[in-house]
Amino acid sequence: MELEQEEILWRDRKHWMWFPFSFTKYSVTKDHLNIDKGFFKTTYDETLLYRIVDVRLIRTFGQKLFGTGTVQVFSRVDTQKMIELRNIKRPKMVKKLISQLVEQVRNEKKVVGKEFYGMMGMQPMMDMDGDGIPDMPDFDEGPDDDGSMQG
Repeated sequence: MELEQEEILWRDRKHWMWFPFSFTKYSVTKDHLNIDKGFFKTTYDETLLYRIVDVRLIRTFGQKLFGTGTVQVFSRVDTQKMIELRNIKRPKMVKKLISQLVEQVRNEKKVVGKEFYGMMGMQPMMDMDGDGIPDMPDFDEGPDDDGSMQG
């Protein structure tokens, strides 16, 4: 059985100064961010784009001199919450491409924020009384029908 090859929209290697002498390769397809590291022992990491929640660009003075930068990708996965695409060429373009693809794939898959941020964007409820059951917020803290406060 032959697997369908996804079109690679961007690819690069980790650079040393401006030379791409590295065994770390990066690529982005319509749905995935892929990292292939190593020579003798190879590690292949794949992250689904819809699981990415934030993208950051960092450029040190040296990276600016050599035309590279580091794109940090933050995701909601258990294995690796922060992924770095280190010393890549055209980092601003890559950051923008990843951000656009993330939004596109989320819209296509109808992924909304609650998959990432918990119930209705709220923080998990705490167990304040120690009974092992998360305490629900009490929304009936206002005055009773007769105007007196609840106790």
